[in-house]
Amino acid sequence: MLEMTIGFTVAIVLFCAFSMIYVWRFRGSLRFEGFGEYVRKGWPMFAPLNCFLYLMTKKRAKKPIMDVADFQELAPILDNWQTIRDEARELWRSQYFDQTKNPDNKAYYDIGFRTFYKYGWGKFYLDWYGYTHQSAQNLCPKTVEIVKKVKTVNGAMFSVLPAGSKLTRHLDPVACSLRLHLALDTPQHDDCFIEIDGTKYSWRNGNALLFDETYLHHAKNETEDYRLILMCEVERPMNIFGRIVNPFFKLLMRITVVPNTDEDKRGIANRLFSWVSPILKRSKALKQTNPVMYQFSKWTTNIILIALFLGICAGFFYLAMYLWGLITA
Repeated sequence: MLEMTIGFTVAIVLFCAFSMIYVWRFRGSLRFEGFGEYVRKGWPMFAPLNCFLYLMTKKRAKKPIMDVADFQELAPILDNWQTIRDEARELWRSQYFDQTKNPDNKAYYDIGFRTFYKYGWGKFYLDWYGYTHQSAQNLCPKTVEIVKKVKTVNGAMFSVLPAGSKLTRHLDPVACSLRLHLALDTPQHDDCFIEIDGTKYSWRNGNALLFDETYLHHAKNETEDYRLILMCEVERPMNIFGRIVNPFFKLLMRITVVPNTDEDKRGIANRLFSWVSPILKRSKALKQTNPVMYQFSKWTTNIILIALFLGICAGFFYLAMYLWGLITA
């Protein structure tokens, strides 16, 4: 029994190590510029969780950009894009997107999208992994109702990319979902685009893009008009083993609920990030005054976080093997 436990532990450690190397050096057509960019933009701590989900993913979703026609369950959203557009436009006119990127607003402390505000990006959540925002129900009830009809949507938000703004190259942390972009009010020009694993796509009103956000991607709006879309987290199609384990991954996402207004619920991550954010600002000042201490504190923090998430990974894999034993018994 002890030998089996040691062997299984070694296998987990090796899987974690190879997963991180795979995402860094082999996944997709594009490569990180160096290990530093991978650490900053690649979320290596989530690589083992994601690679497990990649292995469980069905063929129709095993590519950077999917064919929307293979996901007929999304039709209620795509067919009602004009209704959704009208509510999104009203939010834009009422400046709700600006409110959610104001540092004085709790909505600002969005750990998953924390770096994008400085480039002009804004968002307004509709729901997120089991929680429907009260503000969305009040301000865009028709869209909330439409989205709720599609059971494979894990989360949804409106996303705006103003004229001249951008999203820097990155990949998203957790692979439990795919990403849907439904173009609502866009420049309809090739100078407003997203590039996913080397393939460029420019939005056209009423059209939809479905892609795997755990591939490297970036976006730019080099036009004089804003880009407004509905962005949905769509359930990743997986085999039975993936469907058994994926709910535990989605629990990780549930703690990242971010409010639009004070009437909305706050997730644990939002609360912690609002507390840690002032410390991060002070550490950036330390970068200028004491670079050695800054590097020491930065790498110490990163190592602790990686160790913590490796522990979580191990826990998930032990759970997966336990469930496997129950199924095959």
